[in-house]
Amino acid sequence: MRTATSIPAIIVDSLRVGRAGPDAITRIQRQRLASLVRHARTASPYYRSLYRGLPDNVDDAPLLPPVGKRDLMAHFDDWVTDPAITLSALKNDFLDDLQLVGYPYLGKYHVMTTSGTTGEPAIVIHDRDSWNVLHVLARTRPHPLAGKGDGRQLLTRGIRVATLYATGGHYGGVVLAESVRHRSAILARRTRVLSVLQPVGELVRELNEFQPTMLGGYPSAMLLLAGEQRAGRLHIDPIRVICAGELLTDAMREEIRTTFDCVVGEGYAATEAPALSLQCEHQRFHVNADWYALEPVDADYRPVPLGETSDTALVTNLANRVQPIIRYDLGDRVTMSSVLCPCGSRLPTVQVEGRTNDVLTFESRDHQSISVLPLALASVIEETPGVHRFQAIGTGPTSLSLRLETEPGAAADAVWQDLDQRIEGFLTELGVAGVSIEHSADAPQPDPRSGKLRQVVRR
Repeated sequence: MRTATSIPAIIVDSLRVGRAGPDAITRIQRQRLASLVRHARTASPYYRSLYRGLPDNVDDAPLLPPVGKRDLMAHFDDWVTDPAITLSALKNDFLDDLQLVGYPYLGKYHVMTTSGTTGEPAIVIHDRDSWNVLHVLARTRPHPLAGKGDGRQLLTRGIRVATLYATGGHYGGVVLAESVRHRSAILARRTRVLSVLQPVGELVRELNEFQPTMLGGYPSAMLLLAGEQRAGRLHIDPIRVICAGELLTDAMREEIRTTFDCVVGEGYAATEAPALSLQCEHQRFHVNADWYALEPVDADYRPVPLGETSDTALVTNLANRVQPIIRYDLGDRVTMSSVLCPCGSRLPTVQVEGRTNDVLTFESRDHQSISVLPLALASVIEETPGVHRFQAIGTGPTSLSLRLETEPGAAADAVWQDLDQRIEGFLTELGVAGVSIEHSADAPQPDPRSGKLRQVVRR
């Protein structure tokens, strides 16, 4: 089965699969996997070598070896299937220019970089099919609604979308939002990308001016805005709030919901699989299994039974042909359910152990508390040349401890010096004063249970 190449065809296919049963969805998934593997073996030197010795036709994922971010990035030019794409040209001609965020590369590819929350940032390229699938599924599959009046409210008040993410790179959420803004002047006026790297006061001012009816971003950012709303500094009335990128606990959801008096939804996806799942009105994540294969596995990459929490998860993007992502290790602990969801969808559901980074609190010059969002601080550190992995530990209102691994060949002393300057500049911009930064001799420590690296931790 060939990948659909037009939006109408994908819409028809999406609606058809939405009425199909589990057996039919599995059959479609296997057909698309076999087609993707054939393409990868033909067009990607990396996969041609990796799959040497395997049967000619493979439609059963466990027969294929898993792949990881580090190995794929080390063989980037052989991984991609378009010879016009090389890692050096992509970095020099596109990724280094932040004015190009959200624009297509070579006129047809959408490029995102991961934040490196597992210590290894990656560059991910989506072709037109993969991009079309993302947008169609987001509009035709289950998602949280505020009720029957929700659509009427949006029509009456107008759609104005504000997203809060770390900027300064071609990050997934920013690329998605900016690509929408680039479509037309009308969409540009109705969509705002606000940086969580800026002081809270500036965020509040921009949001009060823009008055978004839809709000999206990190749960920690939404929680921070809820506090500003209760304090009387923020005055917005969103109809929907959608959280992504971090763990959203029940307590966080309730605090955001009651503060803004609106529905709070969340998403579970990845830069490599941007429409991996969508949440229904019962707050369950439905995996779009016709276009993404999600496999919960143990530490040895063996399948785990339904209802059992995995050590990690492998994902296959069945739509993307320019950069095949086949049995890719996401590093997430997930649990696939054996029970059908009461919403009526036949797509499988998954529970996810989300990222558990902490919001850090420091003091201003006049001893006021200033909250620093974890992904904002993380992006500042990750963008420092020479940083490979890190862990930032807030040890008090005026102290921060850093654990660091530098890239091979990088001069550690120079990396530390640059890092100190960047963090001090970032904190100063937020109004934080006099934070002492400790250079820990310890290496970053993954969580002993999940194996995932918590990059920002509060003690």
